[in-house]
Amino acid sequence: MFSNYPPALDPMNTAYTVAEIFSNNAERPYPSAEINSPPGGRINNTVFPPTGKGLADYFIGVQSVVIDPSDRLWVLDTGRVATENGTQLNAAYGGPKLVGINLDTNLVFKTIVFDPMAAPGDSYLNDVRFDLTPSLTESGQGIAYITDSSSEGRNAIIVVDLGTGEAWRRLLNIPATQPDEGFIPTIWGGPVYTNGTTGMPIGNVNFGADGIALSADGATLYFSTTGSRELHSVPTERLRDRSPYAEILARGATNYLGETGLKDGMETDSNNRIYAGNIEDNSISSYNPETSILETFIRDPRFSWTDTLAVGFDGFLYWSENQLWRGPAYNGGVDRRQKPYVLFRVQLPNGGTKVTQSAPENNSTT
Repeated sequence: MFSNYPPALDPMNTAYTVAEIFSNNAERPYPSAEINSPPGGRINNTVFPPTGKGLADYFIGVQSVVIDPSDRLWVLDTGRVATENGTQLNAAYGGPKLVGINLDTNLVFKTIVFDPMAAPGDSYLNDVRFDLTPSLTESGQGIAYITDSSSEGRNAIIVVDLGTGEAWRRLLNIPATQPDEGFIPTIWGGPVYTNGTTGMPIGNVNFGADGIALSADGATLYFSTTGSRELHSVPTERLRDRSPYAEILARGATNYLGETGLKDGMETDSNNRIYAGNIEDNSISSYNPETSILETFIRDPRFSWTDTLAVGFDGFLYWSENQLWRGPAYNGGVDRRQKPYVLFRVQLPNGGTKVTQSAPENNSTT
């Protein structure tokens, strides 16, 4: 099992940003302490304003770790970090990247560095899903779909050719990928605002495209913002299209599926059920695309801010409770989080398990 600790959301995350978790609750930097320790730290203070360091061979500000359908770990690095007072710095080229790690050797087999067109300095690469079907691209290595949840507002879905490393943005700044203006969630009976330590006025929760799930057959991408309660979908062929009218066609093919609760993490199992954390309801919901029926899958008062979900090969759904809304940025600079953080799991119904695919033959580093 793996976890990550984003320095852009918590400047206290300084020891490492990716860890392997063991059964006795111990953890270690993964795949090494070196790759988690950029020389001289993660902030580049030689420029003004400072930025995250543009080091392609080191983890700067990892937001997501995902095991693909072929049992390979991918690390999604935003390239962004925060100063001691919580100010989030922009990324520099070399910071935003997608890193593939072979779990048999614990070695990096591919690093895809995103150019500023795919990942501008104020982007925030949040979560990623994979389709390794060889026929999707000429490279035969498959596709990755990434959400950009940036609070600065240039929200989109990023599409990546895993073979060539080419990446492009779709659904840029449309209502489906942006938070609802003035959105105020209610968690544990109270409204949640941003009113942290940066001297900014009280604001609203405004994360854009965040939660993401790929249908079991790879034909449909489901996504949501963490600044609304809505669920949307789009055919993946529209996202992969590179024709001159591709963006217009993708926007026209985007579907509104209704209000399904405030969510952060989403995931799909082999039965094509979409699971999503319902933050305001202290629950995880299950959505059936065939019937459009949304049901409560599991509920517990300990659930507050359910983040990334992952389906394991063992038939269990795993998720973390990050207590984001109890952090200083939402409580006038006071940290109300209570450690240790918790990782939960529950067995999936009807024999559900992880969607699997064979890995492409070419795993060379780029």
